[in-house]
Amino acid sequence: MARDVKVLKFGGTSLGSPEAVERVVSIIQQAAAFAKSSGVPRAVVVSAMGDVTDTLIKIANVASREDQSYKKLLARLERSHIKTVRKLVSARNQQSAEEVIHRMFRYLNEAVTGVALVRDLSPQAIDYVMSYGERLSAHLLTEVLNDRGIVCEYLNARKIITTDDHFGAASVDFKTTNANIRKYFRVRRKIQIVTGYIGATRDGKTTTLGRGGSDYSAAILGAALHAKVLEIWTDVSGLFSADPRLVRGAKVVHELAFEEAGELAYFGAKVLHPKMILPAMREKIPVRILNTFRPSDKGTTIVSGFAQRRSKSRTVEALTFKRPVIAIHVHSPEFFDSNGLMTRIFEVFDKHRTSIDLVATSVAGVSLTIDNDKYLSNIIAGLSKYGEVRVERGKAIVCAVGGSVKAAGVAGRMFTVLGKRSIPVELISQAASGVSITFVVRERDAKKALKVLHKEYIE
Repeated sequence: MARDVKVLKFGGTSLGSPEAVERVVSIIQQAAAFAKSSGVPRAVVVSAMGDVTDTLIKIANVASREDQSYKKLLARLERSHIKTVRKLVSARNQQSAEEVIHRMFRYLNEAVTGVALVRDLSPQAIDYVMSYGERLSAHLLTEVLNDRGIVCEYLNARKIITTDDHFGAASVDFKTTNANIRKYFRVRRKIQIVTGYIGATRDGKTTTLGRGGSDYSAAILGAALHAKVLEIWTDVSGLFSADPRLVRGAKVVHELAFEEAGELAYFGAKVLHPKMILPAMREKIPVRILNTFRPSDKGTTIVSGFAQRRSKSRTVEALTFKRPVIAIHVHSPEFFDSNGLMTRIFEVFDKHRTSIDLVATSVAGVSLTIDNDKYLSNIIAGLSKYGEVRVERGKAIVCAVGGSVKAAGVAGRMFTVLGKRSIPVELISQAASGVSITFVVRERDAKKALKVLHKEYIE
C-alpha cells in the first residue's frame, strides 16, 4: 500500500447525536476533497454511538436474570438508531437504511433472547452482544455517507482482525491480521467504514479488544496499510498537559513523541488507548488527536522518535496519574543469593494474566504495583512461596513526561516540592531514555500532586 493512505477514527462522543454525526460526515467529505494533499481516506473506524456499549451490557445482564424488561431497553435503543437515520438520510434512501438497522436489531434480539433462555452470560456471549454497538454505528454511517454521495462500504472487522479467544481483551494475531487487511484492501477502492473494537477467532467467534479498543483497531489498520497519517477524532482538542477537569491551567500539548504519549496513555490519560501506540510506532505513522466539534483546532501530533523531539522540549510537558493501584511488597532473604527469584516472581503474575506497572528492588526484596485485583489472592499465594508478602491498597501512580525529566536537578526539585506539601513518595522509577519519571503516592494525594507539579513546571 502507498503511503498516501489515511485512516480516520471517530469515538462514541463524535457519533453521539444526529448533529454530531453530521459533523463526522463533514470531516470525511473534507478529507475526501483534499485527498491529494493530506492522504486518501481508505478506512474510517468507528466506535459505538454515545453510551450504546454500556446499554448493551445492561441489556445482556438484565436478560441473563430472566428479567423481561430487557425487551423494552432493546426497543428503546432501536428507536434511537432509527430516529437518527430519519434525521440524516433523505427520503429516497430512508426505507432501505431503516431496514439495515431493523435487520441488525433482529440479530441482536436473537442473541439476547439466547442469553435469557440459558440464563448465563459468558464472556463469549457478552463480547458478541457488545459487538453490535460498533456494527450499528458503522452501518448507520455507511448509509448516511452513501446518501450524501460519498461512496463507501461497510466492513465488519471480524473479517480482517484475527485474535485469540481471550474474550473481553483479545490479543491480535498480527501476522494473519496484516495479511487479511492487505488482501482485503488491495481489491477495494471505496472508503471502508470499519467496526472498531471487535475481531474474531480463527473459527469465527466474535471477540473484543478491551474498552477503548477502537483506537487500537484504527492503529492496526493504519500500520497494515502503511498509512501516511492516523487521525483520532474525539471530543477534546488533543492531549493536555494534565486533565483539564482537575487542573485549570492545563493546555494542549501540540507535539509529543510516541514514547511520551504511550506513557501518558498507560498511566491514565483517557484520550488514547494504550495499545494503539505500538502499531503506529512500529510503522512510524504520525497520529493526530483532533476535535470533532472544533475541527480547525491544531490538536496534538504524535511523532516517532523521542530522541529527535527531545531537543524541542525544555520542560516537563505533561502529567497524569493512574488510580487505584495496589502495591505488593515481597521480602525474602533469598534475594541476597538467588539470580532466578525475580523470574519466578514475574511468572506468578504472568500465570494470572496480571500486568505489573512499576517495579523497585532492594537486596532483600521487591516491590511492585498492579491495577487489577481480580487474581490478587492467587498472586499472594504464589508469591508467598518466595517470601513474606505485604499488600497496600489505596495507592496511585503519577507520571511526568517531557524532554527535561532526565536533566540534572529535575527529580530533586520535583520531590522537594512534593515534600513541602506533605505528599510522601515511594517506588520512584525513571525510564532509561529519559522520557518519564513515575512514582507512587497515596491515592488521596494524587490530585494534589498533579496540581502542585503542573504549577511548578507548566503554568
